[in-house]
Amino acid sequence: MKNRLSIFIIIFFLHTIFSSAQIENDTKISIDVSGFYDSAHHWYDIKDEAKLINPLKEKPCYNKTDFINIAENILLFQKSNGGWAKNYDMLAILTDEQKEIIIKHKNDINTSFDNRTTFTQVEYLAKVYSITKNAKFKDACLKGLDFILTAQYPNGGWPQFYPDTTGYQKYITFNDGAMVGIMEILKNIIDRSDHFLFLNEDYLGKVNSAFNRGLNCIVDCQIKNDNGFTVWCQQHDNITLEPRGARTFEPPAICNEESSEIVLFLMSIKNPEERIINSIRCAIEWFEKSKLHGIKTKIIDAPVEDYKYHTTAKDVIIVEDESAPPIWTRFNDIETMNPIFCNRDGKIVYSLKEVERERRTGYAWYTYEPQKVLDFYYENYDRE
Repeated sequence: MKNRLSIFIIIFFLHTIFSSAQIENDTKISIDVSGFYDSAHHWYDIKDEAKLINPLKEKPCYNKTDFINIAENILLFQKSNGGWAKNYDMLAILTDEQKEIIIKHKNDINTSFDNRTTFTQVEYLAKVYSITKNAKFKDACLKGLDFILTAQYPNGGWPQFYPDTTGYQKYITFNDGAMVGIMEILKNIIDRSDHFLFLNEDYLGKVNSAFNRGLNCIVDCQIKNDNGFTVWCQQHDNITLEPRGARTFEPPAICNEESSEIVLFLMSIKNPEERIINSIRCAIEWFEKSKLHGIKTKIIDAPVEDYKYHTTAKDVIIVEDESAPPIWTRFNDIETMNPIFCNRDGKIVYSLKEVERERRTGYAWYTYEPQKVLDFYYENYDRE
């Protein structure tokens, strides 16, 4: 009996040493943090009085291999309802005072999917749990997933914010990766990605249902005018699915940058239905007809200007260049399909030079993203 007990103690001791060594070794693992970059950029570079805390001047951050500390930050920022507020850096090394402020605001309802928020935290926590097997990361991940599933509209779309759906926050949002980002996470779950294998059959059923509704919503939102189907708007009505504007300088329009991400996602669907295939083909046709040749944007030096949301010593102009690759405007008019631009006063203009410098330097009015779609389509998808 004593020998058995001694053997058990030795085995337990060795297992403890091995597990500790394994976790220590695991801390060398680097988990992708690129999904947090958009929100982090807004925290560091965009002036916003609504921020609860501001970055420190030294900007100390965790290394990508410090995934446990990053995950602890994610738990700290998670709201009581399971979601996250946008525009903070999950890698920031916070002071005790900053942590106290975040904790005091746990019950805030400013939770969002904008700037790739919430769904990125959910996937990161799933990856950390798959390494550590620490239940607190699993529980927080499931709470976040529940938040995502609850926020979905019956028609399959997701709002920009939830549960605060005032103003344009209620609209189905493709801007800044919101809708597609959620769908990609759900697809990873359905495809049984390793870090989501802990989900039970009940969750798989809920996710599969949400994914299918979301897929139908995406196709149903595709803009159609007198010339046929084009692509998508940044935001669509949460009831009628019609194109909707957001901020004053973001009118209802055909939006090439956001639509590029949508089409790439649709092309990732295995064994797609005919309506999805047709949706992709219509988008490809639109990107072909809307490309612009012989011009490019150029950033030039200019006097320093201090605006409400940013400071700049640059300006952006359009120059002619016959060797320039094809480029697309961010917005095209839904009816005329001509390129359009907009100022903060909401008035449509028809060239970049008519846009005030504050918006010329604070917003991306041109994009090369559709070229990635065309390249992938002709190299891969069109052969299937």
